[in-house]
Amino acid sequence: MDPTTALELCRFLHDASLMLLWGSCAYLSLLVPKAIADIVWRGMAMPFLLIALVGGLAMLISLPAATAIIGNGWSDALDVGMVHDVLFDTTVGRAWQAQALTTAMMVCAFLLPESWRRHGLALASGLGLAALSLTGHASMLEGWLRQAHRANDILHVLTGGGWLGALVPLIPILRLLGRPDCRAAAQRALRRFSNAGHAAVALVILSGLVNTMLILKRLPTDWSSPYQTLLALKIALVAVMALLAIVNRYVFVPWIGRNPGRALHALRLGSIAEIAIGMLVIGLVSVFGMLEPA
Repeated sequence: MDPTTALELCRFLHDASLMLLWGSCAYLSLLVPKAIADIVWRGMAMPFLLIALVGGLAMLISLPAATAIIGNGWSDALDVGMVHDVLFDTTVGRAWQAQALTTAMMVCAFLLPESWRRHGLALASGLGLAALSLTGHASMLEGWLRQAHRANDILHVLTGGGWLGALVPLIPILRLLGRPDCRAAAQRALRRFSNAGHAAVALVILSGLVNTMLILKRLPTDWSSPYQTLLALKIALVAVMALLAIVNRYVFVPWIGRNPGRALHALRLGSIAEIAIGMLVIGLVSVFGMLEPA
């Protein structure tokens, strides 16, 4: 595998893991009643650990992959001096150090008392997402515009990750609607997800539009440009996700009172579809985020 493909894969696995962990744990910590949050957490703690380990491993591999790209191939990735120079003398290296710190925080979160683990994991993964702004196209700017772009990047990934990641625990919460002892709390969690989801979707779209204007200063319409083509595809996929979210909220949720079995099945399928599309979006960003915007 060539270094560029390896780095794209590492970016995808790392960024996807952070988004899933951030959205899932923030939702369980802030919006889900504790009684059912504990039930969902116990069922998902091991998958969350595996996701964190995959993301951490991808982060580790990304440094030699980036070194190979900056240098002359994989041979330079094994050169200690070259790795040292990339780590301490480049923007990529400084960003990697921040990611290494947040990854260590995620590992330490699993050592906390059980009642605090999801809170610690939400904090660590959220900081990891914020650290993604240290690289990327914002680094091409100077002064206050660079800081504004980075702040917008942080808003974009946190709201996008919050939307996408929260869908993961939402699926078992939908199942808990069928349990009389959990129904009231699960309904409350569903309402809170819906309310927060409106804000998250709006902020994702708005911050994405701001990013596009900061980078291209226009909408992506040049199909001869790989960057603009992939960006346009990302925008289309996000629009499909937003449409699915609207259908889930305003078509399937009202069905719950009339035909709960079919409505909950449709909501679960819709949520799974949103997660799958979200993974495609992250994959696209992992690729065109390394391209020259033009």
